[in-house]
Amino acid sequence: MAQIPEFSADQVQAFMDEALVEARRAGELGEVPIGAVVVYNNQVIARGHNLRETDQLATAHAEILAIEAANRALGSWRLENTALFVTLEPCIMCAGAIINARIPAVYFGAVDPKAGATVSLYQLLADQRLNHQVQVVSGVAAEESGALLQDFFRQIRAARKAAKAAKLAADDDDNSPVK
Repeated sequence: MAQIPEFSADQVQAFMDEALVEARRAGELGEVPIGAVVVYNNQVIARGHNLRETDQLATAHAEILAIEAANRALGSWRLENTALFVTLEPCIMCAGAIINARIPAVYFGAVDPKAGATVSLYQLLADQRLNHQVQVVSGVAAEESGALLQDFFRQIRAARKAAKAAKLAADDDDNSPVK
């Protein structure tokens, strides 16, 4: 049976800091800045960050990529005695992967009121009807995790607004009478 790893508050923060590094890497690529790490024996054994746009894969979420890397690192689909640290509350797909990988503990930063499947919309990781339940710790570095996402989407909105203004200006120039 899987054991739930125990961490000190400093270790939890250090592992979440590693997930935040991954989130920033995603943001630098123009991806939604979400990062994840898998910890085994108090060591980060796998990392992942969103690559959906880069790879054009719906499944290229940070959690999925980190889980796949951990499977390879441990040579097993069972990730017992591990913990997943992720900057945003996992979605339904990622929660399913967490359950199927038998990860006993998940630590996450910001809640996701639109797609969260661990505490927000659904509580899949605690559902007693499933064959595996997961200990969930929410709110770890929530402000920093949330700020990364807010800044990213603020920049996207500003770029779209600027592009729309430039298009309107160009259209006005095209429609102006010739002098």
